Amino acid sequence: MDLSQSAHRDLQPFAHLSAPNAPLYRQVLRAFAQAKERFIVHLRPEDVAAELGRDSDDQLAQALEKLTEWGNLRADADTGRVTSVEDFHRKRFLFQLTTAGQAAEQAIAFYEEAIGRRGALQSVALGDIAEQLRSLSALADQADPDPAKTHLLLLSLAERFASLADNAQAFMAALRRAIDFSDGDVEGFIAYKERLIDYINRFIADLANSGARIATLLTELETGDHEKLLRLAARREAADAVPEGADAADAYARAEAAALGSWQNRWRGLKDWFVSRDNRHPSQARLLRQAAVTAIKQLIDAVGLINERRSGRSDRSADFRTLARWFAEAPDEAATHRLWRAAFGLSPARHLTVTAETVSAWQEENLAPNTPWRAAPPVRISPQLRRTGSYERRGKPNRVQDRSQARAFLREQVEREAAETAGARAVLRTQGPTLLSELDVLDPRAFRLFLALLGDALAARLPGDTEVKTVTGDGSMEVRLSLVPGGGRIEIHTDDGVLTGPEHLVEIIDLMAVS
Repeated sequence: MDLSQSAHRDLQPFAHLSAPNAPLYRQVLRAFAQAKERFIVHLRPEDVAAELGRDSDDQLAQALEKLTEWGNLRADADTGRVTSVEDFHRKRFLFQLTTAGQAAEQAIAFYEEAIGRRGALQSVALGDIAEQLRSLSALADQADPDPAKTHLLLLSLAERFASLADNAQAFMAALRRAIDFSDGDVEGFIAYKERLIDYINRFIADLANSGARIATLLTELETGDHEKLLRLAARREAADAVPEGADAADAYARAEAAALGSWQNRWRGLKDWFVSRDNRHPSQARLLRQAAVTAIKQLIDAVGLINERRSGRSDRSADFRTLARWFAEAPDEAATHRLWRAAFGLSPARHLTVTAETVSAWQEENLAPNTPWRAAPPVRISPQLRRTGSYERRGKPNRVQDRSQARAFLREQVEREAAETAGARAVLRTQGPTLLSELDVLDPRAFRLFLALLGDALAARLPGDTEVKTVTGDGSMEVRLSLVPGGGRIEIHTDDGVLTGPEHLVEIIDLMAVS
């Protein structure tokens, strides 16, 4: 066994985390890490005490000794201040972080940052990624792209994309923790709920707009020769590879192949984030948009739950007293019957299985709806149902059915509906503000989508407002609606009929389309 491997195996750089005096050990190691950032390598015990703002006592000396024993620190004899034989025999040490100690500090810092990270939805990063892809597209069109520019652009793109993905994941995780009320800060949650919903709504719109533009740019780059750019970056990274073995050319080829594989994997991750392969494999951007919409609904539900809790707990006795008062205040007997039916769910027993003989008996006697149940033919129920409570058939289980054709049919139906919806969006998209009366005859699917957009806009308009701008719940379309003074009433003709209403100026923007 290699002696260096054996020495590393004996080290315990994380032992101080579970030791009884763990807070002091963390403070000492943090002082050494901060000193190293200032390019100070060695510290004496009094220097450590000054960093911590405490006295250089026996407790600190024992902490330094234990950290040296665990392998976090290295102690070297401090001979710089020896002026006598007595000083030489007195224990004086200079301490510094070992390689294992520094690695442990970096790992702990990374862990603490990841745990406490709240993340952000970076709309600016979306624009940066789109601009970097445009620059890469311009380089791809050149016969001999500059390797340095290509490499730097790809590095910047990879860094920006990694930051966007990591921050979005951290933000959604922190949002779920906030919805769960783990901190118990109900007042703070209610105070920032509106701002948070507005923040998420703006990001959804930006993600739908910029995401479609990024997806188009990625497709255009792949239609061209994006592999040429990846090979340039891989070749430039391989130039710094350390030659191993007798053949330097083989080492360079291996380094270039490894770098190219790494860039291809990053490119695939970028494409999967913004471009959906099919309906069964949606892009991560679409999944994030759906998760953000779900988070808004959960926020609203959470606030409703808080308000319900604040309004006071309702118990069964209070409910029955309220119901008794409603019965007492009922205007007539028919109203009491309707209230009884609504309160206790006295509806037809649809779960019962009626035999053919019972149906024939009912048809022969031509029973009226108000026939008393005593005078009606009885409902025949199997004795097995009475004994066991179910019609479960004993014996061999049914064979597993092949549902591949049904799944294919559903997949084709979903793809067809998605295409029809995209066509409806294209029909409804306006070129600037347009009068409602100038809309052409709409087919049923476009008309249903138009009614949904109109309903979203009208629901977002406050009383007294004449103008409104809103984004649909899925972030795919933006609607701007303004009332036309004195415009009168207009008619919109559809295959299903005619819609009438006051004249408005409407502008419908398809955020999924690339501008």
